[in-house]
Amino acid sequence: MKKIGLLPRLIIAIILGIIFGMILPEAGVRVFATFNGLFGQFLGFAIPLIILGFVAPGIGDLGQGAGRILAVTAGIAYLSTVFAGSVAFFANAAILPSLIGGSSLATDVAGEGASAAAFIQVSIPPVMGVMTALVLAFTIGIGIAATGSQTIKSVMNEFQKIISLMISNIIIPLLPIHIMGIFANLTFSGQVVQILSVFSKVFVLVILLHITIIVIQYLIAGTMAGANPFRLIKTMLPAYFTAIGTQSSAATIPVTLAQTKKNGVNEGVADFAIPLSATIHLSGSTITLVSCSVAIMMLSGMDYSFATYFGFILALGVTMVAAPGVPGGAVMAAIGLLQSMLGFDATMTSLMIALYLAQDSFGTACNVTGDGAIAVIVNKLSGHKLEPQKISISEL
Repeated sequence: MKKIGLLPRLIIAIILGIIFGMILPEAGVRVFATFNGLFGQFLGFAIPLIILGFVAPGIGDLGQGAGRILAVTAGIAYLSTVFAGSVAFFANAAILPSLIGGSSLATDVAGEGASAAAFIQVSIPPVMGVMTALVLAFTIGIGIAATGSQTIKSVMNEFQKIISLMISNIIIPLLPIHIMGIFANLTFSGQVVQILSVFSKVFVLVILLHITIIVIQYLIAGTMAGANPFRLIKTMLPAYFTAIGTQSSAATIPVTLAQTKKNGVNEGVADFAIPLSATIHLSGSTITLVSCSVAIMMLSGMDYSFATYFGFILALGVTMVAAPGVPGGAVMAAIGLLQSMLGFDATMTSLMIALYLAQDSFGTACNVTGDGAIAVIVNKLSGHKLEPQKISISEL
């Protein structure tokens, strides 16, 4: 039997959660609240480990083979990610208030203070704070890059594998149950209709922002390279649709690489820029994270400003480096920043995960399509001209 993907499982979980919230007595919903409380505590414990396991090896790897083309590619990828996040903030700040209207999130569905409270509460303190983990990850990563230490690099890479297994084998499989519990409690408290209404509007807005950023990226790339940007985008569409299916930039690299070469990017430039960008360029994921978090902050009645969000976006562009090649890797790596910089609590974090994962494949598709634009720009800055490959009739 073919394994059901994460997105279908999340949709099923939401539907079942709504049904359970309507038919179960309070004691039944409290069972879900208890699980959510325990899962939330484990997630809080795991966040510093996730940051340390992803950021340190990622920064360390960026130091390998340092040179002009690496610095240029990394710089363009980071600027693209920050620009996409900034555009997303202003678009959401301008549009979402009219879409959300009077909707609000007033109930703590994670347990404490909820209409259906948890039976028990267990505290699992993290081994270190989020900012401590981030600073430590930077210190180790920069140290690996500066010294070329293979021993520490090997240890951190092994640690990353352990954390990736924890995410793929524990956190991701349990997420649908967690989401089911959230929506059971939202239904029980009478809030599910307005939450789903907001989610659907945010989903449409995020997709439109993804398309807008891709067009902007290729307008810049096409102008610099003297090529038709829409022809460049058309060539990259196979990579876009492949990413929707794989939900992984890394898994889509072969297709992204092939289509980038069809756009005429020098083979050596493409072979370097595409794999690197798949790791460090996350414009689509940033748009999704910023849009979802702004919506949840609005629902929660929290104040938000670009000054606060710009710092979050800058940190996000680094924290998501080398996010695991599993669905939802970006939001897992970003949870610490959501809590420490934006003040997200357990309820907001849970809803953030649900909303992000529902759009994860489209964010990944935006990421990999943008990788092709970065390759075109790097190709031009490296002194090469685009030389599109000949496409046979059989390939059309």
